[in-house]
Amino acid sequence: QVHLVESGGGLVQAGGSLRLSCAASGRTFNNYVMGWFRQAAGKEREFVISISWSGGTIIYADLVKGRFTISRDNAKNTVYLQMNSLKPEDTAVYYCAAKAPKDSRYDYWGQGTQVTVSS
Repeated sequence: QVHLVESGGGLVQAGGSLRLSCAASGRTFNNYVMGWFRQAAGKEREFVISISWSGGTIIYADLVKGRFTISRDNAKNTVYLQMNSLKPEDTAVYYCAAKAPKDSRYDYWGQGTQVTVSS
């Protein structure tokens, strides 16, 4: 079992930046692919970005390329989402998730953190 807790959400003006953190506990953190998803009000949850256990492979959703980056510190069992050039359409609840590399589905989810971008 992996327990995930997100932090760092809040209110920011368009064009600003935020860094989200996701702290993991439980099974060995560095065995897992870590991802960030988001869900805006009235919309389905969507994939944002993910990072492999080594950090060597990062996958971006097109809508965040060039603006968002992901990193991880396996010694601290933490993954980060750096969000720059934020837009009002980035407003959503952001979720951290973990999965084993061989799995297609993410097995573990955090409770989410709200990000609101004002225009």
